Amino acid sequence: MRGGHVMILAASFLLLLTPAAHGGGGGGGFTQGQDRLSGIIIPGFASTQLRAWSILDCPYSPLDFNPLDLVWLDTTKLLSAVNCWLKCMLLDPYNQTDHPDCKSRPDSGLSAITELDPGYITGPLSSVWKEWVKWCIEFGIEANAIIAVPYDWRLPPSKLEERDLYFHKLKLTFETALKLRGGPSIVFAHSLGNNVFRYFLEWLKLEIAPKLYMKWLDEHIHAYFAVGAPLLGATETVKATLSGFTFGLPVSEGTARLMFNSFGSSVWMMPFSKHCRTDNGYLKHFSVRSKKGHAAQLCDDHEFQANYSGWPTNIVNIEIPSTRGDEAYPSIIGTAQVNMSDMEYGFPTQLSFSAREVSDGTFVRAIADYDPDSQRLLYQLEESYHRDPVLNPLTPWDRPPLKNIFCIYGVDLKTEVGYYFAPSGKPYPDNWIITDVIYELEGSLYSRSGNLVEGNPGATSGDETVPYHSLSWCKNWLGSKVNITRAPQSEHDGSDVQVQLNVEHQPEMDVIPNMTRSPRVKYITYYEDSESLPGKRTAVWELDKVWLVNCGMRMTLQFNSEKLPFPFHCQP
Repeated sequence: MRGGHVMILAASFLLLLTPAAHGGGGGGGFTQGQDRLSGIIIPGFASTQLRAWSILDCPYSPLDFNPLDLVWLDTTKLLSAVNCWLKCMLLDPYNQTDHPDCKSRPDSGLSAITELDPGYITGPLSSVWKEWVKWCIEFGIEANAIIAVPYDWRLPPSKLEERDLYFHKLKLTFETALKLRGGPSIVFAHSLGNNVFRYFLEWLKLEIAPKLYMKWLDEHIHAYFAVGAPLLGATETVKATLSGFTFGLPVSEGTARLMFNSFGSSVWMMPFSKHCRTDNGYLKHFSVRSKKGHAAQLCDDHEFQANYSGWPTNIVNIEIPSTRGDEAYPSIIGTAQVNMSDMEYGFPTQLSFSAREVSDGTFVRAIADYDPDSQRLLYQLEESYHRDPVLNPLTPWDRPPLKNIFCIYGVDLKTEVGYYFAPSGKPYPDNWIITDVIYELEGSLYSRSGNLVEGNPGATSGDETVPYHSLSWCKNWLGSKVNITRAPQSEHDGSDVQVQLNVEHQPEMDVIPNMTRSPRVKYITYYEDSESLPGKRTAVWELDKVWLVNCGMRMTLQFNSEKLPFPFHCQP
């Protein structure tokens, strides 16, 4: 997790809970009982410490693994005993059980999410929520007001509940916080943590009587802050699946791919189409149909009329080695259009796949004859996602039925939105290489060489990790009329603030402000419902280039006609 997002969350939490935020006029539901609110943190992917729950002797290394030793992340053991370390990280790719020689489990409490690899040198490099917690302490937030709910981010959602009873425990956490503090909680979710929270809300429907569901939500959850949420998935997940993503660790991309692909959660952030949904997961529990039946994917007309499933470009373009004759392509026939003349004469064939074809398994089936991992990937996709009895997470989000929702993300940074792959000639896991990358930046698409690329770019770009198309999906949760405010991120006297009121908002269309922009100024743009539903409030915050190195500033936010200053820092 990057520091910029942590500081956004810190500012948000302090805004709601510190005495400085309690005075003044209307608070949009935040003026009563702030001292009784709790903050519940759901961390993102790879943002929770994992500890060994086994004794593992590591030959040729002075370091062994003993119960409660750090696994994720102990860079010393990773460097000195990488094979042992991998045994403690890997899961069975089909049933998600531990390696026979070593098992790891998530740590608990705030310490599990503050620094992944504590130490004089490694600590600052792996700091996750440490600064956030430090700020809360400095501003007088009570210790029992901040609750972390770590989880094993390697598991798919159904296994989180089956193995660890995670969602039962999360429900108890909310209920305990209410009893302890006397008030509801504010949920702070980052990255994959948003997917976890969405699944929890759906799981909760099956645990609570329908008439009591909304009552439970209103009593236990006051607000939800979705930070850097991959609401329609992230294209980097495809890169990690095919070529590996090292997280900056001293391992090869092949090793990283082997590890990542053993995790059932590797599919959880796959990109998918905003135009395709599945059967109502809640209603099917009350039908005669089997809970494990394959939910049919239903796409509207826009999916087939528009290009790229609504994304800026095709997610994957892959070169398939050709041999003479159709028999060389038993898994491709019928799944993608190919140039038969190229196949007949043995030229490589390029296949392109949209977000829908990635998430529904078309892409995986097309490469089945050329990638030994495709069988595993297809199994996880169908078993843990398409057939999930609670929710198929690879479907677009509707607005959660909560009182207050704040969607916060960075924009205007160079972000990967598509890839070109080709066979490397090497065995798995190094059998694919990236030949080109498509980036979005400042409303245009570029190749890795810097050439302009045709497509459907958005109004701006994403946050370096998640494309703008996915981050900004929460704008669909806004109403038909939206108030927009744009202000500089740096301290200002208010003269540079621009406001547009009652801007028309069409369903599934982006809201683009008609405002001036100085190229040297970094802005924060707020979108809020002009006409909110009774008791509901939705806001979206877009921050320009939040990943600034070594920046420190004081910001003043215009929050419901009340200026609220708070310190704001950016970290790489």
